[in-house]
Amino acid sequence: MTYLAPNQAPGGSSRSGEKAVTLQFHDNSLLPLLLGDHDRHLVRIEQALGVRLSCRGNRVAIAGDASRVDMVQGVLQGLWRRLERGEVVGKPEIETAIRMADSDNDPRLPLSDLPAIRTRRGAVAARSSGQAAYMECLAQHEMVFGVGPAGTGKTYLAVAQAVAMLQAGKVDRIVLTRPAVEAGERLGFLPGDLKEKIDPYLRPLYDALHDMMGGDQVMRRMTAGEIEVAPLAFMRGRTLSHCYAILDEAQNTTPMQMKMFLTRMGEGTRMAITGDLSQVDLPSGIRSGLRDALDTLEGIQGIGVVRFEARDVVRHPLVARIVGAYDQREAAKGEVRRERERPRANEHQSDDGTSE
Repeated sequence: MTYLAPNQAPGGSSRSGEKAVTLQFHDNSLLPLLLGDHDRHLVRIEQALGVRLSCRGNRVAIAGDASRVDMVQGVLQGLWRRLERGEVVGKPEIETAIRMADSDNDPRLPLSDLPAIRTRRGAVAARSSGQAAYMECLAQHEMVFGVGPAGTGKTYLAVAQAVAMLQAGKVDRIVLTRPAVEAGERLGFLPGDLKEKIDPYLRPLYDALHDMMGGDQVMRRMTAGEIEVAPLAFMRGRTLSHCYAILDEAQNTTPMQMKMFLTRMGEGTRMAITGDLSQVDLPSGIRSGLRDALDTLEGIQGIGVVRFEARDVVRHPLVARIVGAYDQREAAKGEVRRERERPRANEHQSDDGTSE
């Protein structure tokens, strides 16, 4: 390590419950990368985590509430270790470190040992504790359900795991599918051939593949049959063996469609099923196949379930606040419904609590 263990800052702490420590770094070529231009990384950490940071020479002093100081100490040390390994530390990495530190009480995964999915185009690192738990689950289970709001990386990380396993020779092919709910899975009114008809529904999967492999390699592997992208209706009657199969937008399947897909699983196959139960586009009165599958299958050996939350959103920070606002509104509606149902439940009870 090229930093010293933290020591009590000169003069100690002047306010009860506060703490001050100093970190010293020896590699002056890496220190500017940690601090950012005009110390912008330190300023962002200071604002987000509620401490006071100052840099003098190769030393960074941290002062504030004792628990917050310990948190920021861990953040800076973790970022420094990334720089020592030759990894990039920019705005996304700073935001990730802040998000991870602020969810330190998240029971889903300890933050001390975050996983990464390694493809030939580089490593895809966890950017939230929910993502870390999901990546661990993808590595350990043959079938994984990733459920939660938009922007949490459910599909992207599943595609990354599929690509990593294909490149390592652990599966022979990747099968990606989505239900084409808006077109009733008929697709006939759209112009063009079959590929042109289904591309609008499958574009997010193509985008993730291109990030992991590059456009030329994706096209070569698709031509060779190593990557298949198709609507869910085309899965019926097949057996998927020695492949990584991903069902995206699974909230828009019916229970029958979901059962059909899950029972395609053959020898040497892994499956990831992703969806957001707050965005079901099925006609009113039709139960989501994703909800039905979770109610039926959760707890079965070999099946992993990871539920993402608003704090796992890794898009623009405003997206997390939007998701949180919708969740709060739905929770409030649920409470109102429960309050309305309580008097009805008591209507058939007499004053002494016995049924009339």
